[in-house]
Amino acid sequence: MRQSPFIVIAAILLAAVCISGCIGNPAQSGGDKTELTVFAAASLTEAMTDIKNDYETMHPDIRVTLNLDGSQALRTQIEQGAYADVFLSANTRHLYALRDQGLMENDTIGLFAKNRLAVIVPAANPGNIASLEDLARPGIRLVIGTKDVPVGDYARQILDKMADDDAYGPSYREAVQNNVMSEETAVTHIVAKVQLGEADAGIAYESDVSPRDRDTISMIPIPDTYNVIAEYPAGVLKCSGNRDEALHFIRYLQGEQGGEVLARYGFAKP
Repeated sequence: MRQSPFIVIAAILLAAVCISGCIGNPAQSGGDKTELTVFAAASLTEAMTDIKNDYETMHPDIRVTLNLDGSQALRTQIEQGAYADVFLSANTRHLYALRDQGLMENDTIGLFAKNRLAVIVPAANPGNIASLEDLARPGIRLVIGTKDVPVGDYARQILDKMADDDAYGPSYREAVQNNVMSEETAVTHIVAKVQLGEADAGIAYESDVSPRDRDTISMIPIPDTYNVIAEYPAGVLKCSGNRDEALHFIRYLQGEQGGEVLARYGFAKP
């Protein structure tokens, strides 16, 4: 039986998507501007908004389009064929997974920022939380990330470190986990619930308490002994139609000007 030509064409197109990992190529956004599509971890929201504006001012021929979400969600979108020029992840796990699938330009991958975790509480602090010990107190409403989102994975690593320390032990980890009222798919959701008073505390990034948030959120540091350093890698997608422009944008993030903006929002140099 002869196959319909439409079936053959559909199969070829499907194979192309599976190989490239991207559908479409919006290289030009109209006029003479080149559009860079940047998939960025939700924890970068405020910093990337400023960086986008600065970069477009410096490069009037470029328009930066941001897609901000949890790193695991962005990875899934790319795996399912969403087009992106640049991926900025809040951990190496999700970007390296794309690399291992052949979806990244390997020679463009590198770190551009680091971050630390902290406990955040509403400015009014209705739970009277003053220390890490208070997170285990019965009745505390705690919000963390899911195990797949980087901030949730990091939070679990911290609790595991504390469980291994006789000063806290496994019972502390269990008590804290019992206080978890919800697990969020993006750190911005954690921050929002704390800001609105829907939770007594959350485990988020230090960078999430930006200067504009300090009237609504307070931060309790997590000691270095237990903390986790979050590494943020960047890379150009193999399907990018703007490889040179995308790599230039990453180099800007890694450079002095991009670093100054990131530092303003609590990120450290890698």
